[in-house]
Amino acid sequence: MFWLLIALLVFLFQIMTILILEYRQPSKTVAWLLILFVLPVIGFVMYYFIAKEFQNRRTVRRRGVIAREVQLKALRQSALVHRAQDMEAPDFAHEERLFNLLGSFSMLPITGCNETEVLTNAEATYASILDALEGAKHHIHLDYYTLRDDEIGCRFKEALLRKAKQGVEIRIIYDGIGSLELKSWFVKELEEAGVCVQCFLTPRIAFFDKRVNFRNHRKIVVVDGTAGFVGGINIGDEYLGKDPKLGFWRDTHIKLTGDSVYYLQLVFMRDWWFTARERLEKPEYLPEHGCIGEEQVQIVASGPDTSSDAILEGVFSAISAAKEKVYIATPYFIPDPSVLMSLRTAALSGVDVRIILPHGSDSKLVLYSSLSYVEDLLMAGVRIYRYRKGFIHAKVMIVDRLLASVGTANMDMRSFFSNFEINAHVYSAKAISRLEEDFMADLEDCYELTLHEFEKRPRMQKAAEVVAHMLSPLL
Repeated sequence: MFWLLIALLVFLFQIMTILILEYRQPSKTVAWLLILFVLPVIGFVMYYFIAKEFQNRRTVRRRGVIAREVQLKALRQSALVHRAQDMEAPDFAHEERLFNLLGSFSMLPITGCNETEVLTNAEATYASILDALEGAKHHIHLDYYTLRDDEIGCRFKEALLRKAKQGVEIRIIYDGIGSLELKSWFVKELEEAGVCVQCFLTPRIAFFDKRVNFRNHRKIVVVDGTAGFVGGINIGDEYLGKDPKLGFWRDTHIKLTGDSVYYLQLVFMRDWWFTARERLEKPEYLPEHGCIGEEQVQIVASGPDTSSDAILEGVFSAISAAKEKVYIATPYFIPDPSVLMSLRTAALSGVDVRIILPHGSDSKLVLYSSLSYVEDLLMAGVRIYRYRKGFIHAKVMIVDRLLASVGTANMDMRSFFSNFEINAHVYSAKAISRLEEDFMADLEDCYELTLHEFEKRPRMQKAAEVVAHMLSPLL
């Protein structure tokens, strides 16, 4: 009886700890309590090492700072958009609230003098990046979640080794979990050639430092401070469709030239400081340039190193401002309650809301979690499509003719709250039209879910969706 009482008190202590530390996120609390009830001791150990609270976010933010002088230099050299009336889309003149929200990201402002190029799939993306690397004169900065030592990885390595021999400064950041299979010889060969390589939170350090839940999911390339790339494509053969399980890989990247590249560079500088504890302050990293184009672009970054959930706030506000259409393509769909409500509200008010999800997935648990939100959205009038040509990994959102977003953030809570992410908001009619053309082409490779047919899915699938939904805040 005595030991039973002790066990009960320990269990109650674990429950109270989770309730106190996670009171700001009820859905996350429920998920951890479910794990705790199934695995009373193991579940609490998992919580201690994996959960992001314990003041870790504040600690990570302090480690992610860069010199304010560098930030101010970028602002001084940029053509900034200060008024909604100056946006290319005339409808922005009537969207002061959305513009003010986007403008509140003061160190990552809306910039003019840009040129964009939408890159559809990995072939076009790799060709464009490798071409830019070959033309590098001063520095190359790469920041990737996944870096592999396969065929395409070795092509990148050979290109970087050539540029290193020419005296170009090269820095690489790769994530410790996303690049878990990366061989040491690959990194060693680069380092011996003078390339600076940093691993973002190795699994061992992250686990014992209780930051294993913080992953750098960004994909950034900056060449000479004048050309930049961002989007959903890492460096690996699977992005070229060579994974027999997933097959054809549909993705979207974007090339940027102009003022917006300064802010890709600032985000890289912050990540470099976080990993290498080295400040990058040479003027060559933020070179002055003329006005390259007329397109308006905004880099939006979020994660434990920022003081707000900027990507989530931007997504919610943009959907809430929609009057005609919201088109979303995402491989993982576990929306925050505010995003879910904004999608339902938009559809119920007559906005054409369409979401493309994969037919297959690299994670059954995440797929069932995504499907657990479908019925509610279908009932509200949201149109849901499943991509059947292969695996859709693009992270794209188009809202009216106001803006489109391309980047690394999935439409899920991990991207919104835990990961280091980065998106590019594009405001030009040219870029938005191109992304919409790609979206419509993708619909040709989809089948649409109907509420009547979806309600007929097997009971076992419904049960799996219920369990996955309860765990979804942790996925």
